[in-house]
Amino acid sequence: MSINSCDLALTMGDPGGIGPEIIIKALPKLDNRVNPVVIGDHNTLSRVAESVGVNIKFEIMSDEQLKHTAQDKISLIDCANVSNYTPAKVTASNGSASLEYIHKAIELAKGDIVDAIVTAPIHKQAIKMAGSNHTGHTGILADRTDSDSVSMLLLEGPLRVAHVSTHVPLAEACELVTEERVFQTLQLTHGAINDLGFDAPRIAVAGLNPHASDGGLLGEQEQNAIEPAIESAQNEQINAIGPISPDTVFSRAAAGEFAAVVAMYHDQGHIPIKMLGFAGESVVSGVNVTIGLPIIRTSVDHGTAFDIVGEGQASEQSMLDAIETAVRLIDT
Repeated sequence: MSINSCDLALTMGDPGGIGPEIIIKALPKLDNRVNPVVIGDHNTLSRVAESVGVNIKFEIMSDEQLKHTAQDKISLIDCANVSNYTPAKVTASNGSASLEYIHKAIELAKGDIVDAIVTAPIHKQAIKMAGSNHTGHTGILADRTDSDSVSMLLLEGPLRVAHVSTHVPLAEACELVTEERVFQTLQLTHGAINDLGFDAPRIAVAGLNPHASDGGLLGEQEQNAIEPAIESAQNEQINAIGPISPDTVFSRAAAGEFAAVVAMYHDQGHIPIKMLGFAGESVVSGVNVTIGLPIIRTSVDHGTAFDIVGEGQASEQSMLDAIETAVRLIDT
């Protein structure tokens, strides 16, 4: 497929968060490689556009009408599901609205109507209040695409980090460090990093315990699960290295020694990524890619940021980064 014809579904996220603002701010900065299809609520988007002083003309369309629109208009699937705009609050109605945007985007991607999905942030408590059994986008995407093995891959500058587990309690995360899950994550990471243009990438594997257990002195997961998984990956010609002490592996990767790191749990991988991406006062960058899906999905690497909703301070950089990453993945 030509890079000049990529259609991206942009979901608005939680209506009460900064999702509408970062989409509105990002749209004028897109180049002609991208044909955005925004999925959200027209009234909310128009209200936010006016508040931040951005002139956006939407063309409201049904699924059947989706097509390339004139350059001065943006395609919008208006779910018209925000009857009571409640910014910066956790509500079941906002959670339900954000779920509808995601479900519609997945439907369009599965039907090859769009080439990829780029998501704005949702709120975990809000979607739970709305009846979802999932803690975030990843579970919803896996469920709706019948994907058995998925992982979260975060990208920020020179650092790329995949995760064996994400949104689970820490005690449960330790139990999820199994040979099978580590091996599957290595397979998914290898494929994704290849898709991003790395040839025979070196993938570091973080240990779970301090100092990667110091030969079993500080834990057993390295010997029982992580090392066998690395050996199985190496047998499949995956250049996996480790386990490496988690207190040094990320700085080594950021310095260019490794193309990616497989982290064992959420905060182990997220903290170094956000140390880089959240370093500026006003710009928040970084990309979340769900790997292991039959469709392409990228996302911003931040939450709904209720503390700055309505102040016009939200940075669109992470949304622009996510769109650029989606374009790269489409073109592989």
